[in-house]
Amino acid sequence: MAQGNNSIKKILIVAFALCIVCSVIVSTAAVALRPAQQLNQELDRKTNILNVAKLYEPGMDVEATFSNQITARVVEMESGEYTDEFDPNTFNNFEAARDPATGRTLSGEKDIAGLSRVENYSTVYLIGDENDPEQIVLPIRGQGLWGLMRGFISVEGDGNTIVSITYYEHSETPGLGAEVNNPRWQAQWEGKRIYDEEGDLSPEIHLTKGGASNEYEVDALSGATLTSNGVTNMLQFWLSEEGFGPYLAKFRSGTDPEDAEDTDTNFEDVEGA
Repeated sequence: MAQGNNSIKKILIVAFALCIVCSVIVSTAAVALRPAQQLNQELDRKTNILNVAKLYEPGMDVEATFSNQITARVVEMESGEYTDEFDPNTFNNFEAARDPATGRTLSGEKDIAGLSRVENYSTVYLIGDENDPEQIVLPIRGQGLWGLMRGFISVEGDGNTIVSITYYEHSETPGLGAEVNNPRWQAQWEGKRIYDEEGDLSPEIHLTKGGASNEYEVDALSGATLTSNGVTNMLQFWLSEEGFGPYLAKFRSGTDPEDAEDTDTNFEDVEGA
């Protein structure tokens, strides 16, 4: 006797077949759309870099503007010098942090941004003349209240004056910590100083409650103490000797990282002659 349409066996067969068909469709769509997704991610990255450099305008040709005005270089964090070992157009900071050959583990005292591991090399973006840039855009990240916050900070060519800051990925609370994307809050960063007159990272560079009172402070996010602490901690990390401190020091001393690299090479040549 033929089985009825409502038999358990037929229901399971149909359900299984439907799952297989749906899986194939979803997998095929994911593979087919991957190139488009990667292009969109790349476009979004370039848009955020232009935005933090205050070069972005709605409707502009992002690719053309980025190519004409921005140069990407890979920097060795410890020395602050450029390296040609990696292609800056394909180098991935996050993958480098996970790789034992290009990343390192942070101890508890040094890991103030809550990252566990960081890269030994990082891509930076130079605005204008790469030998004498108007701005330097640096990638930053660190733990907020609910998860990792990723963004960019732009510094003037003097290596000490902040132009702007932006976050392109975070999971902070809307209306509270998510105010890191509020243009009015971001505008407070313009002109703030990073290092003191001796060239040391100022302990005062932080978000403060009750209103900023000097050139190292920015107003804290109202009702978002932990997010504000997260922003302070990630800046203190990435602008210190553990992060981009050695790189920015070369701009403050008037030495271009490329020139410093050449000087070291020439010295070795003379020494070995």
